[in-house]
Amino acid sequence: MRKSNTPINGDGPARNIVAFGTVINGDIESDGDFRIEGILTGTVKAKGKIVVGETGKIDGQIYCHNADICGKVKGKMEVGELTLLKATSNFEGEITTNKLSIEPGALFTGSCLMTTNKKQPLEMKK
Repeated sequence: MRKSNTPINGDGPARNIVAFGTVINGDIESDGDFRIEGILTGTVKAKGKIVVGETGKIDGQIYCHNADICGKVKGKMEVGELTLLKATSNFEGEITTNKLSIEPGALFTGSCLMTTNKKQPLEMKK
């Protein structure tokens, strides 16, 4: 019998997706990675990486260890390590991160606080 916190495939923490055409109003928490291709209004917290795909839209807050943004995000983002704003991204709001990479073509309106704290974002420390 497997342990309750071990995924069936044994690949480590779960990988989750909000597919294109899906709309969520509320909060999401995950111990693994998360990919958003749909629309989320609320807060998403992941101990791993959050990817907002080109069709993804988030209006709310993001807390994670790493983030790749290809779609549209409006709100607040706290990232423990690396934030990537890809060429197709449109970000409006506040970013707190250790490292920030912005590709040519990305739209960034707001503020960024660079930290050297490599721990999980404050909201993830519960």
